[in-house]
Amino acid sequence: MRTFRRDGFHAFSEYDGYSMIESQKSAVTQEINRQNDDYILNVNKEEYIQHLISKFRIEPLEIHKDQLSVSSHEEQIPAEMHSNDYMMDRGTSYARDVIQFHLPFTGDEQLLKVRASSYSMSAPLITIEGNCICFKIINFNLTPERIKQDSDNTINSIISQNTYLEKDLNNFNSTIEALATQALDSRKQKLLQKNDLMSALGVPVRQAGNTSSTFSVPTQRTKAIAEKPKPTVVEKGYTPEPTIDNTIYVQILKIIHDVGKQFERLPSTYSGKEEEHLRDHILLILEPNFEGSATGETFNKSGKTDILLRHEGKNVFIAELKFWHGQKGLLETITQLLGYLTWRDSKSAIVMFVKNKNFSTVLDTATEAIKEHPNYLGFVIEEEEGWYHYRFHINDDENREVKLSLMLFHIPE
Repeated sequence: MRTFRRDGFHAFSEYDGYSMIESQKSAVTQEINRQNDDYILNVNKEEYIQHLISKFRIEPLEIHKDQLSVSSHEEQIPAEMHSNDYMMDRGTSYARDVIQFHLPFTGDEQLLKVRASSYSMSAPLITIEGNCICFKIINFNLTPERIKQDSDNTINSIISQNTYLEKDLNNFNSTIEALATQALDSRKQKLLQKNDLMSALGVPVRQAGNTSSTFSVPTQRTKAIAEKPKPTVVEKGYTPEPTIDNTIYVQILKIIHDVGKQFERLPSTYSGKEEEHLRDHILLILEPNFEGSATGETFNKSGKTDILLRHEGKNVFIAELKFWHGQKGLLETITQLLGYLTWRDSKSAIVMFVKNKNFSTVLDTATEAIKEHPNYLGFVIEEEEGWYHYRFHINDDENREVKLSLMLFHIPE
């Protein structure tokens, strides 16, 4: 067998893959460093990181062996390409049947020239025609079995080399998030230090009896208080905004969840209670566990259904407690809750008490409906059945992200 193509190239052999990937890593950092200071300080970190991942990831090629096709034609083949079994005049060409194989692929054709960290020294000669990898076999009186064997060897070599490159690309793609996060955090920290803005980033709320070394809102007893579009930032300048420590947030949620589970275990005790009564019972358990300012209670209540944690007159944590009244009621509760928040990285929770007999159907409805809210940014994690964490943004500013935990408890009548 002889493959033949005067203007082709050897598959996966032209460019060094390591250099290409290192260049792509540098491009990620350069992209972050070229943004202006206001953008870095105010952009929604998670959304920007996801944009960078989608922008700089390199999608591996997909080779569609099952769509292979074959054509044949006649070409003038130089005497020098024939074996010594043929008596031919040098410098003369002779007509021979040529069998061309068309192997479809999806992806950037330039990757067919990139050499992986593991590679073969005998790469096949190929050309690109449309969305197909093409190679030829000159039929020097070959049997059909021999032609099939030789073509299979070439195809398997191409697929094998692509598999090696795919592994390298997937390894790189898996590092983009950490690389971008480190570069973004480093740039932001330098800007904050330069502007002396490293203080006032937390709210002093701690678990009762413990002392926190970080400044977090004064509250006495824990002190509590197909490329993704590039996020747009219109805010100028940067002012640090208070937030409760995430550890405190987790502790608050855990207590609320534990109380909610108690409601489920004793439905005869809590069934028929109003939202306000259930809220007050949760507050009764929460209060002794957290310390805030010396001027008042750790948690506030405004209206019948909410639990608030405030700093400087604004909410850094809010929980809304409601009975489940369907998808519309959930979305309205989210809108109501987000309307109370103005600072970035505020924490929130929605607690839904479900009277419906079919609790699993309510869970399915709630987890699908929540994605339809216009302020929805993304799902984070499911703690357990009925307890979910989400990312939302406050009204009119996608860069001011807030955390929202959704808990649903079954208290049938």
